[in-house]
Amino acid sequence: MEYFFCVFNKKSIRVDIYLSTLFADFSRSYIQKIIDKGYVKINWKIINKNIKINYKDVVNIKLIIEKLNILPEKINLDIIYQDNNFLIVNKDAWINTHPVPWELWKTNTLVNALLYHIKDLSWIWWVERPWIVHRLDKDTSWLLMIAKNDKTMLYLQNIIKNREVWKYYIAIVNWIIKENIKIESYIWREINNRLKMSVKNYINWKLAITYVNPIKYIDNKYSIVEVKIETWRTHQIRVHLSSIWHSILWDKTYWNKNVNNEVYKKYGIDRQALHSYKLEFFYNNKQMIFIWDLKNDMKKIIWNYTLKNNIFEFF
Repeated sequence: MEYFFCVFNKKSIRVDIYLSTLFADFSRSYIQKIIDKGYVKINWKIINKNIKINYKDVVNIKLIIEKLNILPEKINLDIIYQDNNFLIVNKDAWINTHPVPWELWKTNTLVNALLYHIKDLSWIWWVERPWIVHRLDKDTSWLLMIAKNDKTMLYLQNIIKNREVWKYYIAIVNWIIKENIKIESYIWREINNRLKMSVKNYINWKLAITYVNPIKYIDNKYSIVEVKIETWRTHQIRVHLSSIWHSILWDKTYWNKNVNNEVYKKYGIDRQALHSYKLEFFYNNKQMIFIWDLKNDMKKIIWNYTLKNNIFEFF
């Protein structure tokens, strides 16, 4: 894939940061790699990753995907559905989805586990992260769709893009939410902190829509909520809940440190209390609905409360 375009961002910024923000499906390390190989030109000149891009610069970029040297690993997978075209995995928290350069580069990821457990995966050449249809945070547990071939990858990505996939979460958030809430806003990746999303960044802004429905309460301090997302944006739920002062417990990016320390001491939870428990979409004119239980660490805080009060009947 090759792109030509003119820069309309009036603030000077490092070219690798700008491009990895603009092309959000590709990591910053990947952008740096193709810059080093001469696949990025600014004003028709090959550049290095340290230069800054400026207003009205002309950019030429070639996105070249190379087959990664990833080895199979015997890692437990909670596969809840599988057919010839895709599978649904209930991912544990703390497992990386795909290899990343700054942490456990080629080991202990979901992709390593897939290569071990699934023998009929065909290589998907046109994406940086083969088979992974949609993104997820490392310390979130949830249902994840995995494509086995190009045709299925394209189909699943298109129905996500067209808002034809509904994803539901259970989250435990700070303070009490009393009414159903719809949150609609534009969110962006921060220019100077690619790990964080913001409403102040004006590169590649995207609309995000989130629905929050309260279920029960814990200690009159925290709310157990069901979250439904209409759009699939990076950190969407975390950013939206934080924007209304109801951050997810143990969210380390959009967090309340004092609350998190209190929750850890009382309940032992030390990762963001967010679990994707339900997926709905159509595949080959058939409605697919997948529902799966919470992981044990989130059950602990909810289960303790359930035993005492016998009220959490959602599951």
